[in-house]
Amino acid sequence: MISDSELYRLAIFLGSAAMILIILYHFFEVNADKDEDKAVKEKVPAKPGPQPTTTSSTKAR
Repeated sequence: MISDSELYRLAIFLGSAAMILIILYHFFEVNADKDEDKAVKEKVPAKPGPQPTTTSSTKAR
């Protein structure tokens, strides 16, 4: 059977590992957003939308 001291060390180890994984997850998540935005901007160049045409009725009002 597991002793109290072994259970204590196991709880401390698993808690520490969980905190490290949470910190790593947040670090990668924050940095992934910036890299993803750059990749999207580099891959898809901005295309100009359709230009409105001016007619004689809309030029001078």
